[in-house]
Amino acid sequence: MSNMETHSAELVCADEAGPERSIEILSAREVPLGGPRAMTVRRTLPQRARTLIGAWCFADHYGPDDVALTGGMRVPPHPHTGLQTVSWLFSGEIEHRDSLGNHALVRPGELNLMTGGFGISHSEVSTPRTTVLHGLQLWVALPEPHRHTGRDFQHHVPGVVPLDGGEARVFLGSLAGDASPVPTFTPLLGAEVSIEPNATVRLSVDEEFEHGVIVDRGEVRMNGTWMKAAELGYAAPGLTMLTLTNASPQRARVVLLGGPPFREEIVMWWNFIGRSHEDIVQAREAWQRGSDRFGRVEGYDGDRLPAPALPHATIAPRKNRAEYHGPA
Repeated sequence: MSNMETHSAELVCADEAGPERSIEILSAREVPLGGPRAMTVRRTLPQRARTLIGAWCFADHYGPDDVALTGGMRVPPHPHTGLQTVSWLFSGEIEHRDSLGNHALVRPGELNLMTGGFGISHSEVSTPRTTVLHGLQLWVALPEPHRHTGRDFQHHVPGVVPLDGGEARVFLGSLAGDASPVPTFTPLLGAEVSIEPNATVRLSVDEEFEHGVIVDRGEVRMNGTWMKAAELGYAAPGLTMLTLTNASPQRARVVLLGGPPFREEIVMWWNFIGRSHEDIVQAREAWQRGSDRFGRVEGYDGDRLPAPALPHATIAPRKNRAEYHGPA
């Protein structure tokens, strides 16, 4: 998915989370994807309080969206550098086309992971069969040794892992005795977790990871801290057991993200991740002049997405808070 904000902020980001003390609650902000009947997404990463969770650097949560009212998703061909995109649906169907020549369908419960590396482009369009569109679009920052890696596309259908009080689908990394076969450039965890009504799920997690829980449905307690739908709960490294409690009479659903703190500073602007302002300038210029760096998306009926204007500002470092001690 493209970052469709017309005034895309340029950020230098680094994660400096300290030992686990409490659960930090981050609220989402609404961002329209564009058009007269814009589909709106809820963005929890990046934001001022936190810019990364492990290498996870971007999280858009959307739906349930009635496509008869909003027109659904129609994102023209657009570029990416220095990152991987992770598509995860709860309902609906999205047609993916990329400059590697892949033409794939994104369906509920199926992982689609695209590696941008030095440069890739793709389009995303909800299919005519879609009535309700609901899911997450996530980005992963690539570490310095691999940020110019080649283009790639992976598809994986994770199995259902039974849990005491719920179930999980592990799309990246390992959890509850299950492991995804999809390789990543840094250790990562990505999983959908459903929690039965009035039940608690206890998950053993890697204490070297920081973790984020995005609530899709229901009101959930994360290690005793209440979270509402669309909120993200953050736990710093040091956590060995994650407890998710659903106190409602309906089934709850969350997405769990994790990874060791990503210590590199990164510059994020529009759909690009680099290490300097010049990296971003070069990527934007290459996209605007139709460079082979990003290839071509074949089969999309329409024009590609132009890049917004660069901001007239000096890049200032923007970092996570060094340590979270709970509410002030």
